[in-house]
Amino acid sequence: MSGGAAPLSRRSFLKRGAAASASLVIGFYLPPGWARADEAANGTPQPFAPNAWVSIDRDNVVTLTIDRSEMGQGSTTALAMILADELEADWTQVRLGPAPENPVRWERTMRTGGSGSVRRSWDRLRKAGAAAREMLVAAAARSWGFAPHVCRAGGGRVTHLPSGRSLSYGELAALAATLPVPQDPPLKDPKEFRFVGKPVPRLDLPSKVDGSARFGIDVRVPGMLFASIERAPAIGARVKAVRDERARTLPGVRQTVTLEPSLIQPTRDSWPTATPAGVAVVADSTWHAMAGRGALEIDWDPGPNAALDSAAIRATLEKLAAARAAVVVRREGEGADGLIGAHRRVEAVYTVPFLHHATMEPLNCVADVRAGACEIWAPTQNQTAAQEIAAVILGLPREAVRVHTTLLGGGFGRRLEVDYVAEAVRVSKAVGAPVQVVWSREDDVRHGFYRPAVLHRMVGSVDAEGRPTAWTHRIAGPALGARFGPLEKGVDNALVDGAANLPYAIDNIQVEQAVADLPVPVGSWRSVGYSHNSFATECFVDEVAHAAGRDPLELRRVLLRHHPRHLAVLDAVADRSSWGKSLPGGRGRGLAVAESFGSFVAEVAEVSVGADGTPRVERVVCAVDCGQVVNPDTVTAQIQGAIVFGLTAALKGEITLERGAVRQSNFSDYPLLRIDETPAIEVEILPSAEAPGGIGEPGVPPIAPAVANALFAATGKRRRALPLAGPAQG
Repeated sequence: MSGGAAPLSRRSFLKRGAAASASLVIGFYLPPGWARADEAANGTPQPFAPNAWVSIDRDNVVTLTIDRSEMGQGSTTALAMILADELEADWTQVRLGPAPENPVRWERTMRTGGSGSVRRSWDRLRKAGAAAREMLVAAAARSWGFAPHVCRAGGGRVTHLPSGRSLSYGELAALAATLPVPQDPPLKDPKEFRFVGKPVPRLDLPSKVDGSARFGIDVRVPGMLFASIERAPAIGARVKAVRDERARTLPGVRQTVTLEPSLIQPTRDSWPTATPAGVAVVADSTWHAMAGRGALEIDWDPGPNAALDSAAIRATLEKLAAARAAVVVRREGEGADGLIGAHRRVEAVYTVPFLHHATMEPLNCVADVRAGACEIWAPTQNQTAAQEIAAVILGLPREAVRVHTTLLGGGFGRRLEVDYVAEAVRVSKAVGAPVQVVWSREDDVRHGFYRPAVLHRMVGSVDAEGRPTAWTHRIAGPALGARFGPLEKGVDNALVDGAANLPYAIDNIQVEQAVADLPVPVGSWRSVGYSHNSFATECFVDEVAHAAGRDPLELRRVLLRHHPRHLAVLDAVADRSSWGKSLPGGRGRGLAVAESFGSFVAEVAEVSVGADGTPRVERVVCAVDCGQVVNPDTVTAQIQGAIVFGLTAALKGEITLERGAVRQSNFSDYPLLRIDETPAIEVEILPSAEAPGGIGEPGVPPIAPAVANALFAATGKRRRALPLAGPAQG
């Protein structure tokens, strides 16, 4: 993933003045979610090609067009706030334009992930807004014959301070478009921010309230047909024979299309896309397509994974965790040798299962394949990969594929994958018409790219004074990064994030990775490696504290003495949650803290345990330091949502396999946290002048360990396996 924005160069702005339409348009470049491999490796400069534009028309409307997906996180509103603040725009006249349709023209990726929309765009958006503001001020000064320093922008107008006369941005746009773009415009003092740091209603809410918002599943184009696909029941299974006679006699059914399994590896952006074998039924409506699908008779070759089940996967992970061979990711002091002669040794094994994303909007895509061209309408986080996959399937140049991005009904990393796009393109090509492929909930659960199942083997030691002296952590699980080529130095960052960068001051640390070669498709899941590593590390530091006879909060404070931002959220959440005060019998508090995606989050969970041992989370208190806050309402909402998302996984989430197939099918056996199970959630945002951090994911990692630690406090028994509704481990 790319780091912070580089300083703006002379090629960082592309200004296009359109005098005929009396508008000012400035194009600029925002860093993508991931840098291209050649840029990341050696900093090779690329031709400047903007992926964002600000335009001001004669009606004073300011439109921001950006290559980011809106999936409910509110980031597009935050991005508009950053630009509008520096531009000194009238917020009531700010709009968001549709995402650009041709990613290839920029020679860079168009992708939304890694909680990066705001933190990677902060500097560039401020400078773009400031540049447009300075051009408008210069245009006003020129039209009046005054010096620019006696003119002031504000509220969508430029005012001549001595006389009070003013002109609107719309009146100045045409003249401003003829002026040079300033390369280093002055930025506002943060004390002067009008929007940034304040609650601002989201720009996408009105259309969602009145029903006019268009999600992928709402797309309709002329002549469109609908498809539902019966996919391979087991991972790697193939179609042996299809009997579709009965399906084709049903009302509305047009034809069937058999899809062979595929693995497509584009050469440019290296985002591999696998699709299972299946049979698509194409019809006049989704209902007709699903009815036809139900009438199919398919003989399947079960393939090489017919005997794969969860027990075998667990055995594989246990074997890897016990083996001597592993990649050492981090070694400090004497590493594992620091355990020799320990006064007291602490050991534990933590396990997490495969997890599904469970987005509210099922996967869907419309593809229209025509001679020499293709159009795609998709709720996607990954426009570049969608364009590239379609181009490879069709043998077209990438620029012949246009991608229309709709609103997303949730993403969580699942819509970084473009398997559903590939299916729609293949079916449209086969039938010669635009086709919408809609997945059922069962399709979605059974054919996902899952958060990896991982086993953590932890060993620690403490001395006679209760000081931790050594810490070892063996992580065994599938490597998400292996999909994209050889692992650099054999390390998969997605597997070890949150463990390799353990912040605790312990003299001897060793973190190891053992990669499991499993056929189960794995992908990014909200907070990725931090989600399972924080569970293991934050539970284990609690175990070390209890073995040392120390309060878990007090030990963390000592071990985090060199990390002031960790300490700040820890202290804030401890104070607000009344840490240390007694609770009624059957209740306990648990604590966890984690840094991820440039933000710091601490959470305290208060948990009760019923007579039958069933846990219930009564209250969650959270403190977050995400640097400079753009929209506090969005930060609060994302933290609340992340806690609910994380609680679902902690208490209920589990994907299991039997005979090579996912056993779960719908919310009946992959349940979400219900509203009557949702705890009271309190969020405290710490003020900060640091650069913005991510906010969509950082609320997830601390919640599972906070709940697990609370259960120990309430019962005296450890639960080291997710989901936590299972039996205690002693």
